[in-house]
Amino acid sequence: MSGSGFSVYVGNAPYQTSEQEMGDFFSSVGTVTNVRIVLDRETGRPRGFAFVEFAEQQSAEKAVNELNGADFNGRQLRVNLASR
Repeated sequence: MSGSGFSVYVGNAPYQTSEQEMGDFFSSVGTVTNVRIVLDRETGRPRGFAFVEFAEQQSAEKAVNELNGADFNGRQLRVNLASR
């Protein structure tokens, strides 16, 4: 995990999705360098949000513009630029 890319926050993520599936979905707007699905510390289960990191800033902005509100595995995603 490099932490040097451009990240978006993904809310309302499906609980049953994998980081690979989410990365594949977001790769439609640019090169995905990292996906992190946030887990509950006590249960180890997904909390329903994730962070997707892109190699380029314009890809992150394109994700917000094109994928916010998009249907992904039956859920309407909320996509915003992640604050650092």
